[in-house]
Amino acid sequence: MSLNEILGSAISGLSASQAGLRSVSNNIANVDTPGYARERVALSAAVTNGRVNGVVVGEPERIADRFLEMSVYRRSGDMGQSEVTATYLDRLQSLLGQPGAEGGLPARLDAISASAVRLTSGTAASQVISAFTGDVEDAIVSMRQLDGDVATMRTDVEAEVGYTVERVNALLGRIHELNDNVARLQGLGKSPAGAIDQRVAALEELSSLIKVTVRDQPDGRVILETPQGQTLLDRRVRQLDYAVAGTGVAQHVYPPITIRFAEPNGTMGPATGDKIDSAAIGGKLGGLIDLRDRALPQFSDKLGVLFGGLAQTLNAASNASTSLPAPAQLEGRSTGLTGTDRLGFTGSTTFAVVKSNGELVAKTSIDFSTLATVNDAVAAINAGLGGAGTATFTGGKLVIAASAAGNGVATGQDETNPSSRAGVGFAQYFGLNDLVRTPESTLVPSGFVGTDPHGFSPGQSAEIVLRDASGRSLTRFTLTPTGTSFNDVLTQLNASPLGGFGAFALDTKGRIQFQPNPMVTGASLSIVSDTTDRFGTGRSFTALSGLTGASMGLNQAELPKQIADNPAAVPLAKLQIGAAVGERAIGQSDMRGATAFIDELAKPMDLGREGVATIERYSGLLLGGAGAEAARAAERYDDASARRDDAVNRRDSFGGVNIDEELAQMVVLQNSYSAAARVITTASEMYDTLINMIR
Repeated sequence: MSLNEILGSAISGLSASQAGLRSVSNNIANVDTPGYARERVALSAAVTNGRVNGVVVGEPERIADRFLEMSVYRRSGDMGQSEVTATYLDRLQSLLGQPGAEGGLPARLDAISASAVRLTSGTAASQVISAFTGDVEDAIVSMRQLDGDVATMRTDVEAEVGYTVERVNALLGRIHELNDNVARLQGLGKSPAGAIDQRVAALEELSSLIKVTVRDQPDGRVILETPQGQTLLDRRVRQLDYAVAGTGVAQHVYPPITIRFAEPNGTMGPATGDKIDSAAIGGKLGGLIDLRDRALPQFSDKLGVLFGGLAQTLNAASNASTSLPAPAQLEGRSTGLTGTDRLGFTGSTTFAVVKSNGELVAKTSIDFSTLATVNDAVAAINAGLGGAGTATFTGGKLVIAASAAGNGVATGQDETNPSSRAGVGFAQYFGLNDLVRTPESTLVPSGFVGTDPHGFSPGQSAEIVLRDASGRSLTRFTLTPTGTSFNDVLTQLNASPLGGFGAFALDTKGRIQFQPNPMVTGASLSIVSDTTDRFGTGRSFTALSGLTGASMGLNQAELPKQIADNPAAVPLAKLQIGAAVGERAIGQSDMRGATAFIDELAKPMDLGREGVATIERYSGLLLGGAGAEAARAAERYDDASARRDDAVNRRDSFGGVNIDEELAQMVVLQNSYSAAARVITTASEMYDTLINMIR
């Protein structure tokens, strides 16, 4: 080997050592940089004419395992989704209060039963009655506030959806730029390690926001796709377009997130035809969509069912009783009926006019099974009371008033043959003596049958949305009632796109029930808008159908003004229907109505699609279910976080920087550098010796 070859080999070794030291220094400098993979200089033998004459120093290479990196991306998506779900469900749990807390909803409901028991302890003092009405009002206010808090949470979730979409778009643009850098550097034969490290960090953050499938390309680029196969990035970047991003406004139905091409100037281009409309997208965005479209609306819906059940229970007791003195007028609420509608009642009810001391002035017992229409019932009441009291029915509302000043009106159910329509008595159906009211609902089943006229006018409509168990919108339908009867409405619903996922039918109480097909078990309906009005009574398809818990009218629920202003007006006595005119029909110390409240609260109630349960049991299932789901979400987050941390540790243990290893490598390279330097020194001395010999 010539001296030139020796010198060339030594110089190449010196260059190789310097390149290696630069890589080691770079590794040590980035020891705490997330996603950084250590570098190693690629070395190969330099061969000329079949002879090795040094070392060829290549570009630094990343020491990384693509499988481990992909595992981090997948598990980051799981952690992002479980984290946001656990955070919001824990917040919901805190709104419900700790078990046994005095201010929690369970305690408010328990207080009603406890107050009702105190009412039965002899002659109820005014403060005991006030405590009972206060507990009822507190429970309603607590449910209304809880419903408002859940709506606020949906608003917060919606705002966060907008912010998440903006961050996803920024990351997609960043990864697209890094793709170009990696491809350019790789094409020039230079190391793209730095750009790849930055891309790995961006991909890790993106995968925590939405689940992505990452596919490597020969030119160094990556292609990104959603779990459903929708392309987010190839040689052209896409952006997510959310029409209401950042508005933070709670809505019944939110528009889908569409995927659009991005123009070079950063503006949105044409739509790709793909959209994101369910939690299947995964990551934080998937968790937010699930909360917004499934978990929180379902809780609100069931809370509405709980309120409706409580109101129906309390009203059943109050309408079967009367106060002393009896009110001068019993003013019902709008039922959605007209005077010519089928009456539909069986059994008997007694209507009475009494003096302020409970003495009977007039009474009539009416067997409704012999009457055909609502007008017939009104006429029978007027005829039976003989002018001592009058009944009127206008705008779907029944009013019965005493004719003489100082007199009052009371009703009583026949003990052996009580009146009933849809399982409730005459007074309760018309709301003559309600303890709880809301202008948005009748608070009783409608009792309609298929042949009854639906009463909705042309041009009126109700928009219905069907969602699967994950909250994804399956289809929607705008009902514009045709024909004349409820059977026609059912036929229209079953022939609509909604009917492709299940069947609509009237139950025995006149509620419209939807039975989903087995393939969409857990699907639920929501009514997002409704302009219908049955015969101008103010009752809509939503209020009369009972399809959703939201139709119960929790938002405007309250005690009637006469009871809120005067708790003594609470019906706690029973009308003695066997009393003769001139006798006491209402006892001075009669507290049987208080016992009725206790009995009704203990009875199982038909809650429609939610089954049959007592108020106590259903509230326990609702609140306990929310707590259990929050606990499961916290457990899922702990598991997902541990799995993600394990994936990161495995990735970093393979490709991360180990200070001890780098320092050992530095010693090796320094020794190599010193050896190459000694060879150069020796070759230089040999050159000097040769030159001196020539001299």
